[in-house]
Amino acid sequence: MEKIQMKTPLVEMDGDEMTRILWQYIKDELLTPFIDLNTEYYDLGLEYRDKTNDQVTVDAAEATKKYGVAVKCATITANAARVKEYGLKEMWKSPNGTIRAILDGTAFRAPIVLPMIHPVVKNWEAPITIARHAYGDMYKAVDMVTEEPGTATLTFKGESGAEKTLTVQTVSGPAVWQGQHNTEKSIRAFARSCFQYAINQRQDLWFSTKDTISKVYDGEFKRIFEEEYETTYKVEFERLGLTYFYTLIDDAVARVIRSRGGFIWALKNYDGDVMSDMISSAFGSL
Repeated sequence: MEKIQMKTPLVEMDGDEMTRILWQYIKDELLTPFIDLNTEYYDLGLEYRDKTNDQVTVDAAEATKKYGVAVKCATITANAARVKEYGLKEMWKSPNGTIRAILDGTAFRAPIVLPMIHPVVKNWEAPITIARHAYGDMYKAVDMVTEEPGTATLTFKGESGAEKTLTVQTVSGPAVWQGQHNTEKSIRAFARSCFQYAINQRQDLWFSTKDTISKVYDGEFKRIFEEEYETTYKVEFERLGLTYFYTLIDDAVARVIRSRGGFIWALKNYDGDVMSDMISSAFGSL
């Protein structure tokens, strides 16, 4: 049998521990016997990431931008215990977070439904696709610990020389702090990806945040989604009989549990991470 020829190289991101063995098995048994496998290989194992000061992760992401297609195996995100176990130079950030930040993409994750495996939620009749914003939030956050009383401020210095400062909090003793961000450009790209994907899949789009608490940060997500829908996608949604629905994330969770599935649920980065695992686990349980 003649092997299939690959025109475009596949960016191959090897992973940690058992994933290295599983990925090699997949290649040996399912791919190379049938495909003339053409890959550009990057070792994202924790030890090699440490050896290259995590430059290999950046290189892999840039290669993915170049070729447009990649396979990434599961990797370890180091914590304090891993730093000691592997003798790492530092506690390197999540490879997934680094890659997503460079690609500025949207991750769509839908469970694979098999007839013999039934969802835990009995009324789910079709997969629920999680659309996850793949930039910023906790994955690009900076944080620190302080040991004495004092005040933390958040300051933005514009290129024009303009400056804005907010008081975060005044504390009477040791504290932990975190600052996170997003960009209008990335949020708008996320919204457009979600609306276009919903049109392509002929599925309703839900979006949820917590703008009652995070009135400015989450409020910007809500505003941009509504603006994109009203100015660009509303006519096509109505023509196809599709619905765009916004609600607070608390309410959305309750509605998802009661739903029949079969829609796309758009979420901010960390929320999407948590919910995609939950949805996939619920669909994949016996």
